[in-house]
Amino acid sequence: MQLQNKVATITGASLGIGSAIALAFAKEGAAVAVDYRSHPDEAKEIVEQVEGFGGKAISVRADVSDPKDVKKLIQKTAGEFGRLDVMVNNAGMEQKLPFLDTPLDAWNKTIAVNLTGAWLGCQEAARQMVSQGGTGRLINVSSVHEDLPMPTNSPYCAAKGGLRMLMRTIAVELAPHNITVNNIAPGAVDTPMDAPLEVDTNQMQRLLSEIPLRRMGKPEEVAALAVYLASDAASYVTGSTFVMDGGMMRHAGTL
Repeated sequence: MQLQNKVATITGASLGIGSAIALAFAKEGAAVAVDYRSHPDEAKEIVEQVEGFGGKAISVRADVSDPKDVKKLIQKTAGEFGRLDVMVNNAGMEQKLPFLDTPLDAWNKTIAVNLTGAWLGCQEAARQMVSQGGTGRLINVSSVHEDLPMPTNSPYCAAKGGLRMLMRTIAVELAPHNITVNNIAPGAVDTPMDAPLEVDTNQMQRLLSEIPLRRMGKPEEVAALAVYLASDAASYVTGSTFVMDGGMMRHAGTL
């Protein structure tokens, strides 16, 4: 098992990519804290699945944009399992609106969850890791839109672009503590966030035409990369974004 005796916290872990990461980590031997904000039943189900195959898990309600909640999340994880080795900042949201019509509230909420939430998660997790003597993994689930523009989604793109430089900066700063920091940047992945695409056949076909592999990614594929980045095999990997997009960004570069 690649994560035997490790302890991990995954935000936004009741659905989609987050739940896939929580399950993959647990199957590799990690004890996991499943963070959720508004899906308690789904979070409970993930915990039950983990316990069903002999793993250890707890669910914790925490709003990642609230500093007190993030502190509580890390404290509960360390209190339950004795330490923290891996922090996955996965929680995210988006509101697609034309730039000229985007209200300040939409901007503030998107930045608070997608960027400030990751900043808080990295900081609290790193503080816990340093207090244990150092060594740890910080993994942020970003997006191809940390680099690829997406009209009608300016707050989301700004947050993901900020997340790229946050990761690069703190990777350098935390290296003396042997804490690595990396981003995973998925393209189109078959999750509840992208579910509306499947309803509109024309929109789905347009999307697939932009992906050289002609399919959406699977949450389990993102989870497999997260397992690698959390493992000892990735101990020399830090300060990088790992793109998983079926070739979408390379295709965009040819247009």
